[in-house]
Amino acid sequence: MIEIPSLIGPAILGILGLAYLLVFAEEKLHLRKSKPVVIAAGLIWILVAIAFLQQGRGHEVGEKLRRILLEYAELLLFLLSAMSFVNTMVERNVFEALRAKLVASRLSVKSLFWITGFCAFLISPIADNLTAAIVMGTVAVSTLNHNKKAVSCALVNIVVAANAGGAFSPFGDITTLMVWQKGKVEFLQFFALFLPALVNWLIPALILSLGIPSQQTEVKQERIRVHKGGFVVAGIFLGTVAATVFLDHYLSLPPFLGMMMGLGVLSLYGYYLHGVEARLLAHAPVLSTAASDPGGFLPLRKPFDIFGILEKVEWDTLLFFYGVMLCVGGVGAIGYLEGLSKFLYIDLGTTPANISVGILSSLIDNIPLTFAVLTMNPDMNIGQWLLVTLTAGVGGSLLSIGSAAGVALMGIGKGYYSFLSHLKWAWAIFLGFIASIGLHMFINQDLFVR
Repeated sequence: MIEIPSLIGPAILGILGLAYLLVFAEEKLHLRKSKPVVIAAGLIWILVAIAFLQQGRGHEVGEKLRRILLEYAELLLFLLSAMSFVNTMVERNVFEALRAKLVASRLSVKSLFWITGFCAFLISPIADNLTAAIVMGTVAVSTLNHNKKAVSCALVNIVVAANAGGAFSPFGDITTLMVWQKGKVEFLQFFALFLPALVNWLIPALILSLGIPSQQTEVKQERIRVHKGGFVVAGIFLGTVAATVFLDHYLSLPPFLGMMMGLGVLSLYGYYLHGVEARLLAHAPVLSTAASDPGGFLPLRKPFDIFGILEKVEWDTLLFFYGVMLCVGGVGAIGYLEGLSKFLYIDLGTTPANISVGILSSLIDNIPLTFAVLTMNPDMNIGQWLLVTLTAGVGGSLLSIGSAAGVALMGIGKGYYSFLSHLKWAWAIFLGFIASIGLHMFINQDLFVR
């Protein structure tokens, strides 16, 4: 703890607050969220350095900053690999083929409501909650667009399901990944949250389903096939996940190493795909429909290129994480998080504090909240670390702006799904939120004992 000069502390909080106001106004201003927080991170650490220098401790600033940067580097490399796998499966039409099959199926409106929610719940632990929400949200809009109420309810259901599915897997959300990488919870321990996460989705889903009609949907036939190597890429991804878990559990190697090794395997397989598709294109330069592509193996425009995939990585999101982690780290460096930790985890109590984090995540992005908790590093048992992981992951479902999944579906479901249409069901989602917390504390009570 350092003595902060009178103006520096408020100035740091003011810069952070202004940056977040600009992040909240992203949709209105069309200003990417990474830009204000990256600038704020630089300004905050300049002020932190001035504060330390005035205390004769200027040499400590670089060490503190590098420690945060190391944590960010591990997160960056992990996400770079994971996003590349997901983008490759998108480019190979893996998710699009799944969407087309669901759209073409002769299912009732109610059946599609449940299937899209269930698929979002199952896909998000492996890919991530945003990808799961976008794929299933597109299915819901494509198949139910004749019924505005059904689309609205289905999209609310998908947001809740995707966030709940991401809460019990280190690969499902950035928050779970950060908790895993920090070593607070082991990989297999996250699965203790499976039933609480399931209940978190099922309770609001059951309530929402009461207003969904059982009528048939319009069948739309689409000829969409997985491009060559799509299933192989999915297999490499699953193998990478398994290798990452093995290396972490048995050799205590950080998760980014296994993921980057998997990215190397993907790149090597991409070299093979590029050669095959380049030869096919040389013999069929003008692509048409089934006549020139009877097996569905030719690329849409050009041969597979792994570096083209890397260009499509969400750099705005990755830079946003950089800014957030440095901003929160700067606030922690001047001792503000220490005071907040005392208030939350000693004065308020551990369980109420962790539940409050979940409720706050519906308004404030769960990433800075989780990183703040990790930076505070309160003395908690596994049960409480799982509790804050659960609440931070599913709390964002309470409002449409509380998660990346909700924000994405407000764009996909324009005219059907909005902040207000989601808010209408906040009470049902809150019931699931409370029930999941209660179930976790009941079935995992042994984890709350040191």
